[in-house]
Amino acid sequence: METTMKRIMWPALCVIALLVSVAFAAETAERAGATPQPGDLRLTLPPVFYAAPGVEMNIYYDNIVLTETPEKYHFAVKCSLGKNEERRWTLTPGADDAGEHKMTITVTDEKKKVLAEGKTSLRVVHADAGAGRNIRVLIVGDSLTAGGTYAAEVARCLSLPGNPTGKLLGTRKTGGKGIAHEGYGGWTWSGFATRYEPNPDPENPDPQKRKISSPFVFLGKDGKPDLDPARYFKEKCDGDKPDYITVLLGINDCFGASRNPDDAKAVDTTIDTMFKNAETLLAAFRKAAPKADIGVCLTTPPNSRESGFVANYKGDYHRWQWKQVQHHLVHRQLEHFGKREKDRITIVPTELNLDPVDGYPDNNGVHPNAAGYNQIGDTLYAWLKWRLQSPR
Repeated sequence: METTMKRIMWPALCVIALLVSVAFAAETAERAGATPQPGDLRLTLPPVFYAAPGVEMNIYYDNIVLTETPEKYHFAVKCSLGKNEERRWTLTPGADDAGEHKMTITVTDEKKKVLAEGKTSLRVVHADAGAGRNIRVLIVGDSLTAGGTYAAEVARCLSLPGNPTGKLLGTRKTGGKGIAHEGYGGWTWSGFATRYEPNPDPENPDPQKRKISSPFVFLGKDGKPDLDPARYFKEKCDGDKPDYITVLLGINDCFGASRNPDDAKAVDTTIDTMFKNAETLLAAFRKAAPKADIGVCLTTPPNSRESGFVANYKGDYHRWQWKQVQHHLVHRQLEHFGKREKDRITIVPTELNLDPVDGYPDNNGVHPNAAGYNQIGDTLYAWLKWRLQSPR
């Protein structure tokens, strides 16, 4: 009898073990893999995104799926506002469009087979959100921020009727009159949290060799470098604390992982390290400016052309390899930062509104042209208007 029961139970146990193993493998692949599975477009959308009256907002289809050939698929957007075009959904809302609008995006193949479907929500803010207020904004980032172009677009939008009076904080003054920020080529979350140079060389013409401390790191009383944004606000910003802080980083933190995007464990370890450094900097900002709204910008997509990567990296890095890592990074940023509103930390969906074709020059892999930078600025402005509309 005992032998008979063992014969019956053994196949059943094997089936259960197999099912558990398959489920675990599927969960692990969903969590960790940067390498796409056949037919998996990995449609990735933020739960909400924002638009402001009079300013164009887009969702570029190439930026929300993981494929080398987005033109082979059909994207259908169901929303009460906007229109579908060949490469994007687009909208320039009016004042009467203020409110929340549900959106469903469906991706099909040439045979109209549904391959992916996702939902998000468009929040069109009121045209006069924040009118009459006086706000201070700190914009932090890497080389995409360093030129000041998208910071200048934020300032331009804030100058439109129905907006608050805005002051940009920062020691970097590129981008035009009144434009300030903290943007540094090649920098990472870790760099802003820890970088200290006892013998600075800020005038070196090569930005990669330029020796400079993080604007937020000072030599403490114990003679050791100390992350101290409160001192930065006091000494570098005339005592002004920001009402809003945006941080656009991630490319330099994770770009090296694109040498081998198939190594899912290494990719996720790199992202985990970035998140650890991000939390250090965000905690310091929160301590120094407890009432500030902090917007974590999703890492922007690359140029759609391989030629941009050839011009920059001479075959060492490639567009598709970085696209895999960047897309996975955005997925994990949404998970990590997506439910932090109680901490006044929210996501700025900068990956949606950047045109991967016309928003880039032919000869640069990750740095947009003026039109692309303006699209980043428009996204930050829409986020700012939403936060101005939200109760404080």
